[in-house]
Amino acid sequence: MMITWTRLAALLLLGVAACAARPRGRILGGMEAAPHLRPYMASIQIDGKHLCGGFLLNEWWVLSAAHCVEDISPGSTVRVLLGAHSLSQPESSKHLYEVQSLFPHPDSHPDTIHHDILLIKLSEKATLGPAVQPLPYQREAGDVAGGTFCSVAGWGITTHSGRKPDRLQQVDLPIMDRAVCNQRIYHDNLITDKMICAESRKKDACRGDSGGPLVCNGVAQGIVTSGTRVCGNWKKPGIYTKISSYTDWIDSVLASAS
Repeated sequence: MMITWTRLAALLLLGVAACAARPRGRILGGMEAAPHLRPYMASIQIDGKHLCGGFLLNEWWVLSAAHCVEDISPGSTVRVLLGAHSLSQPESSKHLYEVQSLFPHPDSHPDTIHHDILLIKLSEKATLGPAVQPLPYQREAGDVAGGTFCSVAGWGITTHSGRKPDRLQQVDLPIMDRAVCNQRIYHDNLITDKMICAESRKKDACRGDSGGPLVCNGVAQGIVTSGTRVCGNWKKPGIYTKISSYTDWIDSVLASAS
């Protein structure tokens, strides 16, 4: 009996140590999304590997984040995967599209998170269906009220060690009022009126989720952006590019490249 209890104690200690050492999840506190119930989601891929998220604006265009394509090597191939739940498994709804043109915002820059928005024109019209549909985006000025719950989805890393999920993940996050987000304890006046904050206490988006939409009441309000913050750190809320601040630019690009 003594041996049994000794072994049990050892196993419990090992279990505690393992829990303490286990990397904390990203799309933290979230879950696997229901297959194909977010038919707007896009996987932006470089040379066949998922890099960033995005979402379908219409049959020709995808919206994402400018920083996703800032470091692409010459000769690399950018493609957009639509209709996917699993990145690797066969699905009849999946189709990989060639990219005709990339349009990062002209004021975006690798050293900042300002104007982190990208338009991608596909080389052919996307075939729409139950698993491939555009997502409405906010065109009217105004802020999402603090405390509003919105959702983010993506194929970004799910652990500190960089584990990447094969199937789409999702998480619900409350919006943080900009004035609160700009307090010294958080982002210390970094957040402009062209950005949205969402709380990141045990729930967050992370690397690989960039470019995906922040969806509130069925409408895309923001785009997951980048930054030096540590994912899931409650003192560094998630930052999103506010789409309604860029509707004129979106309209001008779509009109000029049609």
